[in-house]
Amino acid sequence: MTDATPRTPTTVDQIAETWVDTQLELYPELGVYLGRPGREGEYADYSPAGAENAIVHTRAALAQITAATPVDAVDEVTKMDLARELQLTIDKHEAGFDQRDLNVIASPAQELRDIFDLMPTDTVDDWSHVATRLRNLPEAMAGYIESLRSGIGAGNTPAIRQVVEVVAQAKKQLATSGFFFELAKNARAGDDELPTSLKSELDDGARASADAYGSLVDFLNDELAPRAQQKDAVGRELYALASRGFLGATVDLDETYEWGIEELARMTAEQEAIAKEIKPGASVLEAIAFLDGDPARKLHGTDALQRWMQETSDRAVEELSRTQFDIPDLVKRLECMIAPTQEGGIYYTNPTDDFSRPGQMWWSVPEGVTEFDTWRELTTVYHEGVPGHHLQIGQAVYNKATLNTWRRNAGTSGHAEGWALYAERLMEQLGYLDDPADRLGMLDGQRMRAARVVLDIGVHLEKPLPDGSGPWTGEYAFGFLGRNVNMSPEFVRFEVNRYLGWPGQAPSYKVGQRIWEQLRDEAAAREGAAFDIKAFHKRALDIGGVGLDTLKAALRA
Repeated sequence: MTDATPRTPTTVDQIAETWVDTQLELYPELGVYLGRPGREGEYADYSPAGAENAIVHTRAALAQITAATPVDAVDEVTKMDLARELQLTIDKHEAGFDQRDLNVIASPAQELRDIFDLMPTDTVDDWSHVATRLRNLPEAMAGYIESLRSGIGAGNTPAIRQVVEVVAQAKKQLATSGFFFELAKNARAGDDELPTSLKSELDDGARASADAYGSLVDFLNDELAPRAQQKDAVGRELYALASRGFLGATVDLDETYEWGIEELARMTAEQEAIAKEIKPGASVLEAIAFLDGDPARKLHGTDALQRWMQETSDRAVEELSRTQFDIPDLVKRLECMIAPTQEGGIYYTNPTDDFSRPGQMWWSVPEGVTEFDTWRELTTVYHEGVPGHHLQIGQAVYNKATLNTWRRNAGTSGHAEGWALYAERLMEQLGYLDDPADRLGMLDGQRMRAARVVLDIGVHLEKPLPDGSGPWTGEYAFGFLGRNVNMSPEFVRFEVNRYLGWPGQAPSYKVGQRIWEQLRDEAAAREGAAFDIKAFHKRALDIGGVGLDTLKAALRA
């Protein structure tokens, strides 16, 4: 906590801080996420040469941290987790991940545009930085295309399904109504118009950025599509490496698949029981239809959705800070936002290191979706906000007295998303989901996450289907998820495409939750009557965002 006595930085801390500085040099976009000034408007080098340069620095940092001697428990965690992360980066590079980095949600095809969502736009100088980044985007895109082209030469390409979907996404940036042209057209510094020269720079940059996405479309259609993999499966070797990255832990994939099948059955049974509480004798689908027909549980339009998200979040923060968690004032601020994209998905972005930009919850509403059901989404606000991602990540950012910059901003999907699912169940235990409808919504999400464990491992390892009728395929996955979620067809389509192109990420939620719950139960058994759940949560969150193997070692120490 910032009101604690500051810890004297050690050699291990200095290595970690230097690595953050190195990352800022290699990836200038990171400065936007951290709120660090300098190199505004620049992009990383996405070319093969850029990747090789980054690995040279990664190997040097790994040698330094491996040779360093920890002086206390904080150092031991930093050394363990930084070494894990650096070695993983090297292993993924050697496996050719850079050469096939194309998917529908989290690849440079999206990230080159997404960075604009977080750039400040309050002043003329801010807009000048935006113009610079627009001007630099074509070079970054060219480097990215060069990396994908090197994958073609190595026979290391993404699946054709991802290529087709990203082409459709990229084409949206070409229209005059696309993101870049709208960004330039609506640019203002508060209530003031921008200088004519700057407006002209923004217009030129928007056109250049749109043209760069046009180049991506041409490359994907003409060069990559004919050589893309026809199967969605990436195979056991690449999947194991991806899973290790998202969890920060090594798990038995075959055991996890079988556990996923059991967990899915358990979630389904629990959901069926609650459906009968909502409407006696009703199936899950009948209970959902009953709730969907209740006008008191509906929101109309994104403005109403944003207001409801903010009000729900503010109420949870205020109440939980009085009764369950010691939440610092800076962490209490959370902004709920409607994302400027329409790709689907709900996500959280960190506060800057000084909290000048607060934590933000973003909802990317798919095109055509205008109605929202509060019973479905209440648990999502807790997942993304408090006590979910915002409490977890905001607390780590806040802990400047004991955690170096790398520790405050590191982490894995398994740690973060596992905690967020753990937080959803915690809110049920605290009585925030006492309404059976809200519990049904929570279980709908939990069932989906369990289904993803089965689907993701099943498809990418081409395992036998649960009914033994044959091997998993990408096509089978769409129907499987549709039977296990109660969401729009647009949502199902986006979600399955995401799993098929981002192997290992989707299971990290439920597997992470499993590990968090195992660690809590271990602590309760070890400490007996002295166990204090509030103290356990504080101890765990104060470690910061680490890999789950590191979290296990730290909490068991």
